Amino acid sequence: MNRLLPSTGLAIALSLLAILLFDLMGLVIKLLSSDYAAIELSAYRNIVGLLPSGIALWLSADWHSKGRPVRLRQWQLALWRGVFTTAAQIMFYLSLGRLAFATAGTITYTNAFIMTALAVPLLGEKVGALRWSAVAVGFAGVVMVIGPNPETFNRDALLPLGAAFFYALSGVMSKMIDDDVPSALLNIYSTAISVVGAGALTIATVGFSPLRDISDLGWILAMGCFGGTAVLCLVISYRMTEQSNLAPFNYFGIPIAFVLGWLFFDEAPWGDLFPGALLIAGGGLLIVFRERHLRRRRLDQTTTSSASCAPTPKTRL
Repeated sequence: MNRLLPSTGLAIALSLLAILLFDLMGLVIKLLSSDYAAIELSAYRNIVGLLPSGIALWLSADWHSKGRPVRLRQWQLALWRGVFTTAAQIMFYLSLGRLAFATAGTITYTNAFIMTALAVPLLGEKVGALRWSAVAVGFAGVVMVIGPNPETFNRDALLPLGAAFFYALSGVMSKMIDDDVPSALLNIYSTAISVVGAGALTIATVGFSPLRDISDLGWILAMGCFGGTAVLCLVISYRMTEQSNLAPFNYFGIPIAFVLGWLFFDEAPWGDLFPGALLIAGGGLLIVFRERHLRRRRLDQTTTSSASCAPTPKTRL
């Protein structure tokens, strides 16, 4: 048991680093959003992000042991996951340019509640009263963050909520993929599809903008590296421990985003975020702990069933 602790601790550290890198990526997107469209920023982010995804796949010992397969049996699901990810990115990047940094980021944490709701029709999961209550609490927090009056409840405020919906769909698609498919390979498929989708949309709509100056190229490369490396850290951390051990730490992203928004953009949306952000985090944590409890109970039932089916040793006479 003690041998697992260092791995779990390192996995938590990597997941927290991933959260920080995602927030740094968001800062760059917000910085560039005044001069570049969200669609082309999505294309740039995914083009650069292919490199860390490739590194993650190459570092996968399981992928090497299976002969380095590159084909997916469920390629249609991977395609749709890429489409949903592209839609989520575009909506989230748009929200970063129009809302306070921490506000946009906090609302996207509703993807945990949306995934719980989508798991019923798409995965056939049974969701009890406790998790539905957690979903209700989380969405109550969203309403408080967005604001219940018509002046604040506008299209811009709905953008991160739409992004959370498509991120949740992407997550559900991941659960529908065969378990033996390496996470890094699935991510390469989805990222490549996002490159094609975002690039085609950019060409068909706004077109790629000429670089304003050479420093923007550095920011674009930093944006892709931050996002791609964050994905790499998450893939490694998920392979080191159970996801339920990492999920509670995801909500550290809310205070991190608040601090970064305050430091770099002089934003301090206390009135917008609290207490709604606390309800979002509380509802999400309730879902995490409930799923962990159910997983342990299923494991105990499996162990008990296996023990009861084991042959009874014969007594020597």
